[in-house]
Amino acid sequence: MDRPRFSVIVPVYNRIDEVEDLMASLEAQTCMNFEVVIVEDGSTMPCEDAVRRHPGVRSKYFYKGNEGRSIARNYGMERAEGDYFIFFDSDCVIPERYFEILSRELDSTPVDCFGGPDAAHDSFSSTQKAINYAMTSFLTTGGIRGGRMSLEKFT
Repeated sequence: MDRPRFSVIVPVYNRIDEVEDLMASLEAQTCMNFEVVIVEDGSTMPCEDAVRRHPGVRSKYFYKGNEGRSIARNYGMERAEGDYFIFFDSDCVIPERYFEILSRELDSTPVDCFGGPDAAHDSFSSTQKAINYAMTSFLTTGGIRGGRMSLEKFT
C-alpha cells in the first residue's frame, strides 16, 4: 500500500457516536490519500468498533491511558506515516471533497504547514452556530470543551 500523503490524528475520549460520524464522513471522501490515526485516551466507552465499521478508510486505532488530548495527539504523530499531519477533533464531520481540494491546493502552492478555522455546518440552528463560534474561538478552545477554565498547554 502506498504511503499516505496525510495522517489525520484524532484524540478520543468517550465519543463513540461522534467517531462514527467522523469515520462515515472520511469514508465518503472523493480522494483517499490519507490515513486516520485514532488515539483513544483512556475512554471507558472505546470506539474501536466504530472505527472498524469503516473498512474503506485506512485507519490505525490505539488505546492508551488518559493523559489529555495534547499527549494523545503526540502519541498519534509518533505512529503516523503521512507527509502532513491533520488534526481533527472526534466530533468533526469533514466535507466530502476536503482531501481532494487540499491536495490540489498543495500541488499548486506547496507549503510546509497550514491551518484554518472550524466551521459550523449549514444545517446548524442559530444557537448551534453561536455555540460553535464560542467553542472554537482562541480564548475558549480547550476551556469549555474540556471543562477547564484555562487554555490547555500544547507540547
